[in-house]
Amino acid sequence: MSALFSPYTLKDVSLRNRIAVPPMCQYSAVDGFTNDWHQTHYSSIARGGAGLVIVEATAVSPEGRITPACTGLWNDAQAEGMARIAASIKAAGSVPGIQIGHAGRKASAHRPWEGDDHIADGDPRGWDTLSPSAIAFGANLPKVPKAMTLDDIARVKADFVAAAKRARDAGFEWLELHFAHGYLAQSFFSTHANQRDDQYGGDFKGRSRFLLETLAAVRDVWPENLPLTARFGVIEYDGRDEQTLDESIELAKAFRRGGLDMLGVSVGFSTPAANIPWGPAFLAPIAERVRREAELPVSSAWGIDSPPICERTIAEGQMDLVMVGRAHLANPHWPYHAALELKQTRPSWVLPAPYAHWLERYAVSQ
Repeated sequence: MSALFSPYTLKDVSLRNRIAVPPMCQYSAVDGFTNDWHQTHYSSIARGGAGLVIVEATAVSPEGRITPACTGLWNDAQAEGMARIAASIKAAGSVPGIQIGHAGRKASAHRPWEGDDHIADGDPRGWDTLSPSAIAFGANLPKVPKAMTLDDIARVKADFVAAAKRARDAGFEWLELHFAHGYLAQSFFSTHANQRDDQYGGDFKGRSRFLLETLAAVRDVWPENLPLTARFGVIEYDGRDEQTLDESIELAKAFRRGGLDMLGVSVGFSTPAANIPWGPAFLAPIAERVRREAELPVSSAWGIDSPPICERTIAEGQMDLVMVGRAHLANPHWPYHAALELKQTRPSWVLPAPYAHWLERYAVSQ
């Protein structure tokens, strides 16, 4: 059996393979509520054979949404729809996961196909944004956020806890905290966004405080036997890469001591001036370093979409799971085709028999 199709167990959760579908925003919710689109989308991908399916970035509060069309988990009614999605993912043989987060200064934006920029002030669809300091991201996101008070910080941490409880009660078995991509938690860690002079800013310890306190608060309510993970931007590609990566690894060690079970290695996206070296699996060597030095299981995405690349990153110990995103959007049955390409012996176990039968006939006909 290939490394990619070997099972993986974390805590009491077992995945049928090392293929995970990362959270990918669908921008199709209304007032944070999921609908038939989400139900069909996630159940279809789960039937395709991935071991883990993580539901898109879900806001812990209304102002934490990236756009007005993002999902939310700030009330019990929203959790009812999420429970149906979790059940459908599990029924298809995948482990249901969800990512919760707060978009911070990148919130109140149009959907990507509507401009991917901040909604103009005065537009009733928008809202005021929050960040550690009153510093705009810039470029297409020029809105200056409100610098958070200590009361704001306490409230947002409580929002994370409440959303984690709802995710737990909705039947999700894998929780990912969104600590990446220039959103609120990443902004606390990044000097591009955080110029505070209190206990939540300044040196490494201060800039790490919000992330570690949020992790600890969620750890208290998330079941000990289920994986608690985070996606975190360990590098910015802003010219200070080694310093940032060194600090990120130190924070990853603190995450591990605080009860984190896996780290999703990503890019910080805290400045529009970043010079990111896009390419196939460009984060794989960095993920491997984090895995080795922080002694923490890791996953990663970005350019990880071909079966040989996925196989290599798992076989060589660079990652424990591969996050295959856009390839799943193009083909929900990507795991089945990956199994064929990697010459697995009758990989029909990946799919229910009817799907496997017809896909196998299609593969032969090609």
